[in-house]
Amino acid sequence: MSHFDRQARLTILSLAIGAFAVGVAEFAAMGLLPYYALDLGVSEPAAGHAVSAYAIGVVIGAPILAVLGAWLDRKTLVLLLVAFYGVANLTSALAPNLDLLVATRFLSGLPHGALLGVSMLFAAQLSPKGRGAAAIAQVLTGLTIANVIGVPAAGAIGQSFGWRWCFVIVGVVTAISALMLFRVAPSVPRDKSLNPLSELSALANRDVLLTLLVAAIGFGAVFAVYAYLSAAMIDSANAPVWSIPLALSAFGIGATLGNFIAGRLANWSHFGGAFVLLIGMILAALFYTAVVGNWMLMTLAILIMGMTAGLVIPIQMRLMEVAGTAQTLAAAMNHAAFNAGNALGPFLAGQALAAGYGWGVTGQVGAALALGGIAMLGIAWYAAKRNPRLGLPIEA
Repeated sequence: MSHFDRQARLTILSLAIGAFAVGVAEFAAMGLLPYYALDLGVSEPAAGHAVSAYAIGVVIGAPILAVLGAWLDRKTLVLLLVAFYGVANLTSALAPNLDLLVATRFLSGLPHGALLGVSMLFAAQLSPKGRGAAAIAQVLTGLTIANVIGVPAAGAIGQSFGWRWCFVIVGVVTAISALMLFRVAPSVPRDKSLNPLSELSALANRDVLLTLLVAAIGFGAVFAVYAYLSAAMIDSANAPVWSIPLALSAFGIGATLGNFIAGRLANWSHFGGAFVLLIGMILAALFYTAVVGNWMLMTLAILIMGMTAGLVIPIQMRLMEVAGTAQTLAAAMNHAAFNAGNALGPFLAGQALAAGYGWGVTGQVGAALALGGIAMLGIAWYAAKRNPRLGLPIEA
């Protein structure tokens, strides 16, 4: 193995560790919602604002930081983003009240989309020709492992020692990622043909925007259920404490299986694969509504819901086709779109809960959002069929 190959492998490992930290911070915070609600003396729907604030931060930060980052080489950019992410999460651990927690979760979300987007592109850039997709998958493995192991572990630690430790752990892991990147990542000169204006072209691309809307609306279905899962299991099902990490791990296992399934579906058809996964979200959400009160069946429902989270794959593949030279912004905006769903789902579900509906309403809200995603997917498919851009095949 050459020195550069070894550098590339260690760099990809460092990026995957950073992705692991992002996965823990985003999903464990939802699992710990009832604990910081109790600690800060607020209702669970009100505590859900911290989840939505993080997602709004992602949506706002992704395009701004991706565009500004066009001036930097990818090693420098990813180091700055990892450092920003770690410090912001450490400030969440110090928040004395809900208002400051909401503010610090917003700050934590700002680098999320650009960090994951740039990490995937950096990994692909360092890989041999034809191996870019495999490198991207290796980075995203950090997110998968976070959901299977990291989130339940952080949840268990948060239950035993306090929710603030979740964000301390994230800060430590991001520090490890940053130190490794500083030591091993090669400095690859930036492509001088790319600049903020070329990246901004994605925002004027009809196909990019319609594809992002599918994710922003449809993926809200997953977060409408997931954000209130822990609270619903404790309140409605009198679930034992150890069942919460088990359910969170079940979601991660489902997501791992779902990535494999989604990859196969996306190879068959990007539009068709997204449609099948959105149908799966509707069925999983309605099943969840039907079984609320039985923590074992709720765990099964969240595992099935996790299997639909692979929607990110056909969406990303479609974006790579239609984004042209604006690949960095499109990759960052993909994560922003999914986090728009992270803001929309918990917000609408929280409103329904605050109105007095039972815990099963989160599944009904989720099903409605997945149906909205299907409607937007139909519009995107019809628009592409009527006026295809860049000579791209509509059956993709």
